[in-house]
Amino acid sequence: MMSIKKLGEFPATAICGNDISSSCLYVSSLAILYAGQYAWISLLMVAAVLFLFRKIYGEVVGALPLNGGAYNALLNTTSKSMASMAATLTILSYMATAVISASEAMHYAHSLWSSWPVMAATIGLLLLFMGITIIGIGESSRVAVIIFVFHLASITMLSLFCGWYIMNNGLDVFHQNNLLPTDGGVANALFFGFCAAMLGISGFESSANFVEEQAKGVFPKTLRNMWIVVSIINPLMAFLALAILPVAEVNLHQETLLSHMGQLAGGSPLSILISVDAALVLSGAVLTAYIGVGGLVERMTLDRILPPFFLKRNGKGVPYRITMAFFLLCVSILYITHGNLGALAGVYTIAFLSVMILFGVGNVLLKIRRKNLPRPEQSTWPALLIAITAVIAALIGNAILNPHDLAVFFEYFIPTILIVSIMLNRITLLKLLLRIISYVFKPIQNFVYKLDKRIIKQINRINDQEFVFFTKNDDVATLNKVMLYITQNEQTRKLKVVSVLDDTAELTEGFLRDLDVLDREYPEIKIEFVNVPGQFGPAIIKDLSEKWKIPIHFMFIGSPEGRFPYRIEELGGVRLII
Repeated sequence: MMSIKKLGEFPATAICGNDISSSCLYVSSLAILYAGQYAWISLLMVAAVLFLFRKIYGEVVGALPLNGGAYNALLNTTSKSMASMAATLTILSYMATAVISASEAMHYAHSLWSSWPVMAATIGLLLLFMGITIIGIGESSRVAVIIFVFHLASITMLSLFCGWYIMNNGLDVFHQNNLLPTDGGVANALFFGFCAAMLGISGFESSANFVEEQAKGVFPKTLRNMWIVVSIINPLMAFLALAILPVAEVNLHQETLLSHMGQLAGGSPLSILISVDAALVLSGAVLTAYIGVGGLVERMTLDRILPPFFLKRNGKGVPYRITMAFFLLCVSILYITHGNLGALAGVYTIAFLSVMILFGVGNVLLKIRRKNLPRPEQSTWPALLIAITAVIAALIGNAILNPHDLAVFFEYFIPTILIVSIMLNRITLLKLLLRIISYVFKPIQNFVYKLDKRIIKQINRINDQEFVFFTKNDDVATLNKVMLYITQNEQTRKLKVVSVLDDTAELTEGFLRDLDVLDREYPEIKIEFVNVPGQFGPAIIKDLSEKWKIPIHFMFIGSPEGRFPYRIEELGGVRLII
């Protein structure tokens, strides 16, 4: 595979930053709709929760710096089934992000050019960014950087014009807005404003899905940069809107609030600039979805949750079939909804907040089950629990505000999780299919016999994939946990138990007896013990992988202790299972 240049801090921030920073185009007006004059406070509350998630994401991805986000966190701390649910939610979130952002971008373009065909242009935009993604992440990042810089410059200009407007006209409008009564009291307004404003941090999870494409040390910087952007821009836009527009007027311009503010503070040129910026930065959010889903689906395919068909790469080293499949999925959803994105908004809300919750759960499990795993930073238990509780509250609040969204979400979620479940249980389903065919076509013995052979061959091919567990005189209890994990999560009947020992160490007789006991206890899995002289590390893992033709991600180790000389990412993708 050809070498791919890693992304630096600014390009990586731009890729995910376009998604999260584009939220100011809609989240300020949304927060004002529910929180009124307290919207900017609700947005500051969201920034506080996001600050807690910086440590959560930093700890999980720092300990397990592999693509996949919440899926990767749960895969290395619990079962494939739980990890697959997180992956399904993430894919739904990216699908909704791409379609909604592309459509909204073209609606902004339509406001500038009324003859603009929204549906055709939306498909064209999705196709454009599919092409940009296929030519490589380096080229994609350059496009993202241009959009990101233009967006920050446009928002800065809007803020300056609004500030000048306030200096000339005073804060009378802001004071009048503060005198308005709130339905249900201040606490109620702040809570529902916070729930609605949580959509303003969508995109924060994206960086974790392409962390392997980032240079060393870049990932935590992307989290910091995104937090700074969303903590400044979103509350500021809400405050400026309340300072120059009555709340009633804000609610009349929900979809184009910022361009309306530009019209009032700077005239038509500034309003047009903001509309152009909106179209561009929402297009950048489409690019974020493509890159994020690419890293996630590739990791799922490597773990045999999705067919290996998706791993085919082009000359740039990009698994282009993933990108093309995602494009077709987005276009099909666009046609199914007839361009009415209200339904997808419900999917987006529930899926995004659920992914944030599952990432927090992954951090909890990492602390409990992988406490000895080295990590560059750690979140505290109080901060972790507060962050998870806050997102759960936001999820409940959004369900209360829009109960129909739950039903729409399950209409998309259930078919998607069924497809993943079929892949996870394909051997069981193939065996069931075999029995049904044998029963139905028993009179046609010759036909059934030939079909039997083909299906059994397919089952054997899946089960012939060999796995490796590296051990160092582990006791029988530990080895039994390894066997339980493999029988419950992997589809194989071959396991190499490998001990890498230098000249100063030797195997105990008790270890060999324990291994013999497990060989008899699990007759369905052939256990082969191999003693390899040398020093355990990345080099010997790579050599054994090439020698035995076993991919490194099918090799397992237990959680390393604090004195372990290597970081987990240096081992090339070896998985932790105990």
